[in-house]
Amino acid sequence: MPAYDPFSYMFNLLWFLFIFFLVLNPWLRKISLQRAREAAIRDIERRRNSRVITMIHRQEAMGFLGIPIFRFINIEDSERVLRAIRMTPDSMPIDFIIHTPGGLALAATQIANALAKHKAPVRVIVPHYAMSGGTLIALAADEIIMDENAVLGPVDPQIGQMPAASILKVLEQKEAKDIDDQTLILADVSRKAIDQMREYIKKLLTSKGMEAQKAERIAEELAIGKFTHDYPLTVDYLRSLGLNVKTEVPQEVYALMELYEQPVGTQPPSVQYIPVPYRRSDQRENSKS
Repeated sequence: MPAYDPFSYMFNLLWFLFIFFLVLNPWLRKISLQRAREAAIRDIERRRNSRVITMIHRQEAMGFLGIPIFRFINIEDSERVLRAIRMTPDSMPIDFIIHTPGGLALAATQIANALAKHKAPVRVIVPHYAMSGGTLIALAADEIIMDENAVLGPVDPQIGQMPAASILKVLEQKEAKDIDDQTLILADVSRKAIDQMREYIKKLLTSKGMEAQKAERIAEELAIGKFTHDYPLTVDYLRSLGLNVKTEVPQEVYALMELYEQPVGTQPPSVQYIPVPYRRSDQRENSKS
């Protein structure tokens, strides 16, 4: 029987505890972060007397190795949003906080439809950006609340990795006999996709009480490929189209966004600042010193 070695025993115990903590720590941190997010959402709901639904797509470090994943609007998102809307009384307003690069058109359309049908006021809040499908969701709101520097984006259809409008340009520049069959098929799909999106936006906006002529003009601007798909649509531009856009984003929404991590890596962040609000008096005191 080997002799009892207290040093070896302690070393093995410490090694086991280290491995256990290494595995358990991300899980505990995830639970803590989720609780902090839920508390922040409840605070916004109390202050605004509304149902708060968030759809925030940021790159987050996930799992044991901290491997970042990229997130977009998908069917799971639409299922969860529709479930939340079903659980909301018809008389209760909805504050939909969105931060997304876009995603699946089907999922975004389902969410937009459900928000448009909600009887109480629907406010879509955009603290930073909501592109493509995110813009489609914003159009379903009675009121779009954006940071003054936030942006939306065009909703022109994309066929694979190519803009539908650009595929149609091939038909204008070449004769049919000089175009391969696959491109002709893509062009046919592209024309249908643009027409469908334009009609959908018009129908969505008129369902919210907008006059048909204005809705058609907005649909034409956003859906036919006038801009590149990542072109930023500013507050001033959106207002010029006649959309109901305000810039009074609640401070609690900014606080909530701080709980959604940006990319995590070994390098220090490229943007740094003292994380406290300054007053003019602070600037005068600093200049005196």
